[in-house]
Amino acid sequence: MGFTKYTSQKEQVRVRMNDGIRAREVRVIGPEGENFGVMQTKDAVAKAGELGLDLIEISPNAVPPVAKITDYGKFKYEQKKKEKDAKSKSHVTETKVTQVKIGTSERDMHIKASKVAIWLREGHRAKIDLFLWGRYKYMEFNFLKERLERFLALIPESYKIADEIRKSPKGLSVVVEHDGGAKGASSAAKTEKKPKVAGQPATPLTTQEEQRLDQ
Repeated sequence: MGFTKYTSQKEQVRVRMNDGIRAREVRVIGPEGENFGVMQTKDAVAKAGELGLDLIEISPNAVPPVAKITDYGKFKYEQKKKEKDAKSKSHVTETKVTQVKIGTSERDMHIKASKVAIWLREGHRAKIDLFLWGRYKYMEFNFLKERLERFLALIPESYKIADEIRKSPKGLSVVVEHDGGAKGASSAAKTEKKPKVAGQPATPLTTQEEQRLDQ
């Protein structure tokens, strides 16, 4: 019950509990959310001990401070869960962009596909541009679409189409997002899964390759 030899000093300073609570009296909340009212701290600690639980200060700045009778392990788990949820909500989603060309080598296609997979796992969308120049701008749309779909098939991560393949100022473009991604995703998003990739999967990026992608 309470701190153990494995409890870090940082945690002990941050969380006041049991005899570590400095206030002479506290407003006590029971393990099931009951309001026990204001009690002498020593009496509240004794009551928590009778229940085999801890008295943990949860609102130190209140007058008097608010303390809850609960299990320290459960309290710690709930705090970590709240911190994780808050961090998740504060995550900013971006639309990352990568570009491929008709003549992009197979090796570079795999490298760029691996980079897109990293973005998707981080919760971002990815916009893939098929850059066209010269005579390539006048080639049949279905042929160019097939070239872009060939790149999509190399992405080693589950995704869905957020914005269908269409003509863009640079040539053709498509936007993908992680399959089962964040709530509030575009209502136009489809549940189409990426086709299976033939051959070996994309290899991990080297430092030099990542630098080349960011140029």
